[in-house]
Amino acid sequence: MLSASLDVDVRRARIADAPALAEIFGESWRATYRGVIPHNHLENMIRRRGTARWRSSIRAGELVLLIEYEGKNVGYATCGTARSRGAHKGEIYEIYLLPDYQGVGFGEYLFEACRCRLDERRLKGLIVWALAENTGAANFYWQLGGRPLVSSYERIGGVRLEKIAFTWD
Repeated sequence: MLSASLDVDVRRARIADAPALAEIFGESWRATYRGVIPHNHLENMIRRRGTARWRSSIRAGELVLLIEYEGKNVGYATCGTARSRGAHKGEIYEIYLLPDYQGVGFGEYLFEACRCRLDERRLKGLIVWALAENTGAANFYWQLGGRPLVSSYERIGGVRLEKIAFTWD
């Protein structure tokens, strides 16, 4: 795990961060979902989440957090009000890191920053959805105390994929 003395900063993303967010999104999604989501569909998803889309999200006030390590943008998270009804009022929509920065503790920084922001908004109870085939994410959420509540299926690019909801009270 990372030492607290390292130069790590988690902050709210700014409009100027949009190109970095698009790059992180593309690289992390290719590494995570290659072979899971059909290639053409995956590339279309990445194109749609380019710089313009990130600028629009930030301008709209969406909560986008960026993590910097030694001055380099290495990952991001998005969070807010849960999209589904239920006991869990807060949701982390995404946590993604550049492949070279995965598995060393940066995800925990982003996770805790999201929890803090959701607590500030008084959104009690947390839910996070992950594709079942994304075992790295499932293991990450399990290690952080999340427990599977429910699963569902979604068609992505013609492929039926299972999603698992991890929750924290």
